[in-house]
Amino acid sequence: MPQRILNFIKKPTSKHIIINGIGNYLNVLFTAFFALILVRIMTPAQYGILSVLLGIAYVLANILDFGTSATIYSYLPLMIEQKAANLYRFLKSTFFYQTFFSLIVIIVLFFTFPFLDKVFFKTGAPSWELYVTTFSVLFLLWQNYALNCLFAAKRFLSANIYLNISNFLKTAVIFFLLWTKTVSIGAVIFVFGILGPLIFFFFVFLEKKHVFYKIFKAEVKKEEFRFAYTLTYFIASQFFNLGLRMDLFLLSYFRSKQEVGYYGLSQKIILTLLASITSITQVLSPSFSKAKTKNQIRSLLKTGFLYLLIPVGLFLLLFFTPNQVFYLFFTNKFAQTAVITKTLSLPYIVYTLANLPLLFILLTIKKPAMVLVSNILFFLAMTIGCYFLIPVYGVFGPPYAIVIGFSLSLINITLAAVWEYKKIKN
Repeated sequence: MPQRILNFIKKPTSKHIIINGIGNYLNVLFTAFFALILVRIMTPAQYGILSVLLGIAYVLANILDFGTSATIYSYLPLMIEQKAANLYRFLKSTFFYQTFFSLIVIIVLFFTFPFLDKVFFKTGAPSWELYVTTFSVLFLLWQNYALNCLFAAKRFLSANIYLNISNFLKTAVIFFLLWTKTVSIGAVIFVFGILGPLIFFFFVFLEKKHVFYKIFKAEVKKEEFRFAYTLTYFIASQFFNLGLRMDLFLLSYFRSKQEVGYYGLSQKIILTLLASITSITQVLSPSFSKAKTKNQIRSLLKTGFLYLLIPVGLFLLLFFTPNQVFYLFFTNKFAQTAVITKTLSLPYIVYTLANLPLLFILLTIKKPAMVLVSNILFFLAMTIGCYFLIPVYGVFGPPYAIVIGFSLSLINITLAAVWEYKKIKN
């Protein structure tokens, strides 16, 4: 048994997951550290406003991905392996169209954000903080694009080193703001959403200057954007990312800012643990995109399941964590966060397991329309469930909607995966 475990660890995939996992866990530690600092210098209401604004920025950065992350993972690994002539044209065209469409949305948001905040989000934040949030979306979007390209190229070590150097420098800036007593919601958003991505890009450019020059000289071809695949997944990811945040947005609409602060911190803990899932799926994605036979697919599914047991164990560990641990880190003024976090942890086990059939459908079969159906089911369950449950159960209403949404999504995507798997020839 020890030898089998050792051989499993020595596999290239395991090494990549370990590297990516360590990098992501360092990112988790930085995120937790940021939260630890902020909850000690902000009131629950202020932290609630920060959670909503950062939530908007992260959701939009994911939405305005326009499905390019899936396109990059589906096509780039094979292009790199075959040294395809259209490699740099693909990279430039993808970046160009993603940025072009995103700027349209960002410009519209720039002019409408104060109105939207007044009638829906109700944070009451000054206009300049809303505008900083708006511009941060573009920088987060570019950072995600660069990260996806590095991961698809299996440059996990470089990507995680640069990301965590960025985190370290962001921490230094936050401490400087504390020392000068200039910490504000807007300043924190600037550090997280603009300064961090700029630092990351600086180090990527230093290593990949020759790649930047080749991409700059390449042509832009609309067929390289893979519009049918990309935009279908864009719509699918839009439904998922909105659904994933509808609990926080509807809490902001129905309940007090203090309750939003409690729930926002709990959600941040959960979303932080999702990094462990991402670290695994990012490594598995290039292999899924190149798998052709049933034997290859079965091997990937078995391997993926074993790795995904790690985040499943983390969510179970979070559920059984004593409340006193939460009080130690987040102080007694966020006492309700402990119970909310435990209630949220179990539904996300369902989401963890749903990632395997999703990778198969999206990257191996390359049929994002099936993912779209699953994400619509999730979005509807979240929106309708939270709309009716939050007024009755408050912060304990969303977990019911989450478990229903993830269960419907898992059942649908699993049935689709079984159907498509049966059609593959040995």
